Amino acid sequence: MSRRVLRRAGRWTRFPGHTPAGEPASGSGRRWPGRIAAALLVAPTAACAARLLDADAVTPVPQLLSLLPWLAAPAFAALLLAPAARGRARPVLVAWAVAAVAASVWSALPYGPAATGARGPAAAVVRVLTANVEYGGAVPALVDAARRERPDLLFVQECDPACADALAAALGGRLPHRAGAAREDAAGSVVLSAFPLAAPVALPGTALEMPGATARIGGTAVRLRLAHPLPPVPGLVGRWRRELGLLRDDAAARRGAPAVVAGDFNAAQDHAAFRAVLRAGGLHDAARLAGRARTPSWPADLPVPAWTQIDHVLVSGDFSVRDARFLDLPGSDHRALVVDAVLHRGG
Repeated sequence: MSRRVLRRAGRWTRFPGHTPAGEPASGSGRRWPGRIAAALLVAPTAACAARLLDADAVTPVPQLLSLLPWLAAPAFAALLLAPAARGRARPVLVAWAVAAVAASVWSALPYGPAATGARGPAAAVVRVLTANVEYGGAVPALVDAARRERPDLLFVQECDPACADALAAALGGRLPHRAGAAREDAAGSVVLSAFPLAAPVALPGTALEMPGATARIGGTAVRLRLAHPLPPVPGLVGRWRRELGLLRDDAAARRGAPAVVAGDFNAAQDHAAFRAVLRAGGLHDAARLAGRARTPSWPADLPVPAWTQIDHVLVSGDFSVRDARFLDLPGSDHRALVVDAVLHRGG
């Protein structure tokens, strides 16, 4: 027989290995939307599941959590592709994509209450500035920012001895009191204060310096802590989680007392370990209180915009927050954060 297809009763009969002209060989041309949609949903699903379960899990989940809520973009792209999938996969992919988009949008909502509930007369207005100067490279920019912003409390991470000397020389008149240790590379951190500092003590057991002290502000003792845990890069996630746990325990031990905790937390609101610090200490993220919960602060030195907020000022319920602003800091991969807070009596 010379023909591969016979016409019988108005229907085409197919022989193995043959496809009528104009018809896809196996439907492969329709399979790619479903496959691409499924691939696009993997990262949003992993990150959103961890967020919903209040867990940071293991690499690569902590890193993916830093990308929320931007992971809504691939989830939405998958939602557009899912209806073009073949067969039984179509409704499954559509439902999966809808759930991923909804979870990504939910994760974008600010975490925590919109106000602290502080009450009573104002004891003092305090301006706090926190900055990671990236191995001391952004010290000149920080000096300029501090002269312009005139903070009452300055928290500086990655401050080496040359950084500490430069800050003391430039800002010592306004911020004469100091706690912390200037160490080489990223390990050094200092707190400079316009208020007298007492009982300086570093958080023990950390790779990077996390100094603390008690400041007398408006007649009230306010406990200060600089935060700078290790970053959650592959191989360090366990140590990152442990050091945030130390900050959580420190905050819990001081719960009920006026407190300010500020610095480079290497964690965003989407990380469970960071939210645990807030809950344990009864603390509030000042950027959230000022309507800046999703303003990114890192990485600030790339051609693309920064995508996550890991620099924070946390305050106890004794404070209200008037404003929070992020400042570009040339020479650093972080943006600086300035917060205007009001300390209340009877808060």
